[in-house]
Parts: sequence; structure tokens; C-alpha cells
Amino acid sequence: MEPDLDYTMPGPLTGLDGVDVPSLELLAVDPVDICRVVPYLVVQPTDAQSLNLSADRFDENRIRPANVLFQRLLALDAAPLTTAREPGKRVVGTCRHFAVMSCALLRHRGIAARVRCGFATYFQPGQGVDHWITEYRDDDRGRWIRIDSEILGQNILPHARDLQPGEFLSGGEAWVAYRRGEIDASQFGVYGTENWGPAEIRGNAVKDLAAVNKVETLPWDEWGRMTDAYDGKTGAEYDLLLDEIARVCASDDPIAMRALYDHKDLRVPDSLIC
Repeated sequence: MEPDLDYTMPGPLTGLDGVDVPSLELLAVDPVDICRVVPYLVVQPTDAQSLNLSADRFDENRIRPANVLFQRLLALDAAPLTTAREPGKRVVGTCRHFAVMSCALLRHRGIAARVRCGFATYFQPGQGVDHWITEYRDDDRGRWIRIDSEILGQNILPHARDLQPGEFLSGGEAWVAYRRGEIDASQFGVYGTENWGPAEIRGNAVKDLAAVNKVETLPWDEWGRMTDAYDGKTGAEYDLLLDEIARVCASDDPIAMRALYDHKDLRVPDSLIC
């Protein structure tokens, strides 16, 4: 594997530099057990509305680097990360934050892990809801295992520790299914908004390519031609590029994924990383 796609090592947004070392010492070594702590470290903005938090707390969902998220968390409660927090003592974040924090902890333990951006089919019947998850490499079984840390221990899905085919579609997988006429793109989008349709699939395919290149953006970040794509201003040429994203990500070839990510329309600008 190309060195900069060594998934056991942190990327620019998953390093834990500056995080209090004793808070990390009690972390488990089993991947699922590592992820089990994350549901008690993050609270969704909608769930935080009733907690009477100060307005600035809701800006936490705009924090990109994992180490800053953990530092903010430990400032609220200095207990080890294995200690469950009351909702008001958790960082306010989206599904992306659950996924990124899980990925950072897995990489901290030397486990190959990465974040995926796509759509979950288990939240709303018949719909693919914009969602981010984590996956880690199980060498014994020779595959990546997809895990949804946000819902671990809940009744939403009994096997959130090992998502089954079709339960989560990465952006590229959803794009292929759309191009083949296997899904209704109008049913894929961001729950609670008007943002549904092929444009949302295009956006998540680009974000997923960035994520497998170890750059886990915020869900609403846009770069390259993404804004034009959301506005319906791109055409067949851009869709062919999306076809290539889907093909390359499905191949899981680190050299090909790295090379495609360097495309001028796909690489995340430094302003969204720093």
C-alpha cells in the first residue's frame, strides 16, 4: 500500500496530537469495543436542542480535526474516553463526527480504518439517507467491515457492528446503482431537507473519494465542481468522471485512488483541511 494511504496511520484530520495521553490509555484493542465508546462522546445537534447548551456549543459540529474534537470533549469532562458522558458533556456533531472520531481511535490503536460517505437505507423505509460510517480492515476475513458507531447499542439495526450489503451505499456505490437504474435517486438525500436526487449522490461520491484518501471533510463542504453539480450545471463529462470515481473506489486500489484524487476537480483544497 502506498505510504500516504496506510490506513493504520492518521491523516491530516484524524491525528490525536495534543490529546491527553492518559485519557486514551484505557481504550480497548478490539475494533468493535473501541467504537462502542463513541456513541457516548457525541450528540447530534437535533438531540442537543433540549439541553440548554450555550449557542457556541453548536459550533462544535463545524470542527474538522479529530484531535480538536477530543480536546473539546475533554475540556467538558476530563474523564477517560471510555467513560460514558451525559449528553450535555458530549461534543455536538453530525454522523460525520461519530465516524471520524471512531476512525481516529482505531488508527491510534494501529488498526487500518477509514471513513465512508454515502447513504444508509436503515433509517427511513425506502430511502437512502445521507450518512457517514467507519470501516476497518479484518485481515482474518480478508475484507473491510463497515460499522456504524452512532447507532451501536441501539435498536435501529441489530448488527450495526457489521453492516450488510445494501444497508449502506458509499457515494460511488449509490452512483453505480443510479446509473444502472437500480435505485430511485429522488429517494436519496439529506433527511429533513429538500436536498434529494442525483446531485446528492454526485456530491457524496466526491466526498467518499476524499475520505478514502484520508481527508474526511464536513458534510456540507463543497469544492471543485461540486457546487455546479448541486445546481444542475454539470453534464455528461462530469458524470463520466463520477463513473471513474465509482470504478476506482470499488477497485480498492490505493495507487489508483490516490491518482484520481489528484484530479483538479476532486482534490480537497488546503483551506478545507487546515
